[in-house]
Amino acid sequence: MRKSMPAWALLLASALGPSAALAIEGGALPIYPDGLENYMVGALPPPGVHFLTYGGALRYDTLRGNSGESLVRDFKVNVNMLAPRLIWVAPQPVLGGSLALHTVVPLLDVDFRANGARFKSSGLGDIAVGAALGYHASPALHYLFGVDVYAPTGKYDAKDPSSLGKNYWTIQPLAALTYTQPTGLNADLKVMYDFNQRNSDTRTRSGQAIHADYSLGWGLGGGWVAGVGGYVYQQVTDDKGSNSAMGKARALGVGPSIRYASQGGWLFTLKWQKDFEVRNRPEGNQLLAKLVIPF
Repeated sequence: MRKSMPAWALLLASALGPSAALAIEGGALPIYPDGLENYMVGALPPPGVHFLTYGGALRYDTLRGNSGESLVRDFKVNVNMLAPRLIWVAPQPVLGGSLALHTVVPLLDVDFRANGARFKSSGLGDIAVGAALGYHASPALHYLFGVDVYAPTGKYDAKDPSSLGKNYWTIQPLAALTYTQPTGLNADLKVMYDFNQRNSDTRTRSGQAIHADYSLGWGLGGGWVAGVGGYVYQQVTDDKGSNSAMGKARALGVGPSIRYASQGGWLFTLKWQKDFEVRNRPEGNQLLAKLVIPF
């Protein structure tokens, strides 16, 4: 499973014992914040340059093991996130669709506490770049295919569980679908598959994973949509290496979600989600927002 905090085993092994340390080694958060996307995820904007930003307050209070048991006493992780994103959509069609290039630059504040220990870090996380081809099948139906690449640009220390980076590259093919109406049903789905590369410090390659963000709502008119949203996450392959974890990570999240879109091109989404059925990773709740700013 993927590890954003690979030093948990070192930090907590003395309290939990060697057998528990294996479970903790893989029990961290993915490189992509699950549930980050919301309504309109499959609809590319018109040709030109577009700016949007994501914001999040991620709160975790339990570290779940392979059977769903709590592994760590006094466990608490708070992550505050601001992630500007720049998108360029080409003016000319490519393969019958719209070509888009983008980058996301995450700024993170991480506060990690467990068993009386505390670590804090703030700064740049792992930057993502990507490309996509988007299609507008009708005024209501939109879809796209793409690939994102996450670079290990965030500060990393194998002995610091609040590290801002993962210290490995991730290649993430993806597909997204949007069905939107001013009034009536609105539905969105973004499916991703992660190919994680080797962490040279821990000599471990985190397992591949499939995960999806979803939203299902009802258009109320006036640009408003209200409904539910969340994510599903399942690790597919085992970790590899001397510090590999036992067991695969899985989780799902759900909670209320809203969207507002103005006639002038502004778009705002907000979602609160709670984690369920968590194995081999932290459990908590997340508040996630997206703001599209026209210019």
